[in-house]
Amino acid sequence: MVFALGFVLFALCITISVALHECGHMWAAQATGMKVRRYFVGFGPKVFSFQRGETEYGLKALPLGGFCDIAGMTALDEIEPEDLDRAMYRQATWKRLVVMVGGIAMNFLLGFILVVILAIGWGLPRFDQPPATALGKMSCVAQQNEDGTLQPCTGIGPAQQAGLRSGDVVTAVNGTKVETWAEFQSATQKQTGAFEYTIDRDGQTLTIPVTPQRVTRYPSDGGPGREVSAVGVGSEYYEPVKYNVLAAIPASGAFTGDMFVRTMQSLAQMPQKVSALWTAVTGGERDPETPVSVYGASKIGGETAERGLWGVFILVLASLNFFLGAFNILPLLPLDGGHIAVVIYEKIRNTIRGWKGLAPGAPVDYLKLLPVTYLAVVIGGAYMVLTLAADIINPIKLFP
Repeated sequence: MVFALGFVLFALCITISVALHECGHMWAAQATGMKVRRYFVGFGPKVFSFQRGETEYGLKALPLGGFCDIAGMTALDEIEPEDLDRAMYRQATWKRLVVMVGGIAMNFLLGFILVVILAIGWGLPRFDQPPATALGKMSCVAQQNEDGTLQPCTGIGPAQQAGLRSGDVVTAVNGTKVETWAEFQSATQKQTGAFEYTIDRDGQTLTIPVTPQRVTRYPSDGGPGREVSAVGVGSEYYEPVKYNVLAAIPASGAFTGDMFVRTMQSLAQMPQKVSALWTAVTGGERDPETPVSVYGASKIGGETAERGLWGVFILVLASLNFFLGAFNILPLLPLDGGHIAVVIYEKIRNTIRGWKGLAPGAPVDYLKLLPVTYLAVVIGGAYMVLTLAADIINPIKLFP
């Protein structure tokens, strides 16, 4: 039940983020004297609408985004004669840029606000985390109940008995190379008797024999339990840092800057992730660094809500807003960045014409850009379908 509520809540938050993105465009257009004819949340059949001033506001049946209809966004738009002077394509360059950047800025503002809330309520995660296979807290090995709870245990576990220490970085399990905690955990659980860890300790490579303890573990989806090997060790992890209200603002600003850089790096790597997504769809292991769809993100939201990890819920939502803002910067139509590129091109072209004593050129003919626009839509749509398929068939699992 909690999972379903978290799933729906996260999907609703995504819809609100997209709606506020469009509000950014609308408010910027109204502030610069342009006419906003319609503002709707969703697509498809109209559920209801009302008129306020010169703008029709409403809700449509499919909550899959929203749109803001500004009079004369391009020279191809039909526009009433009395509104011709307010047409967006006839406005000064700075005004058009402010309108197009308004939506992008709204997503970054939302992300920043969410980061501030995270900093005060739960703390900001650190980016300087230890290696993925670094060993952390060690303890005895507890048996697990069917409901997922652990039974009491005492003493020290196999990891401590073998002489392993917190901070050791495991590079191989019984000769099998491991690079992620999931690989370390899986390789350890598969062992049926004494085996060896290859570790890096303070720059030295050591081989340490370990005798695991057999225990029963139950999957989170409620399936049957299975007997696996365990050594009583968790991954090393630096706890988030909490801030008071005043300190949260600069800390959140620095964190937002780091998030922006990482988001742009992720965008640059998106074409490389096609093969990884296809591998996930065709039965291979899902790379946790691959993109997720709205469904996949909502599923993650449901899982974090189910476990009471609201800080992670907010962090994922903030990350999504940063991604939406950064994605819209791309100079591709029909994205905001594509329209920004057109505006900048017209300004440069007209400046050069002015140097030559020529009148400004005509607005860019969007009909000539349709083939490129359709290509971007088709490729983007195919990528989204592939990502959705991966999220349905082989979703990213934050929790074992």
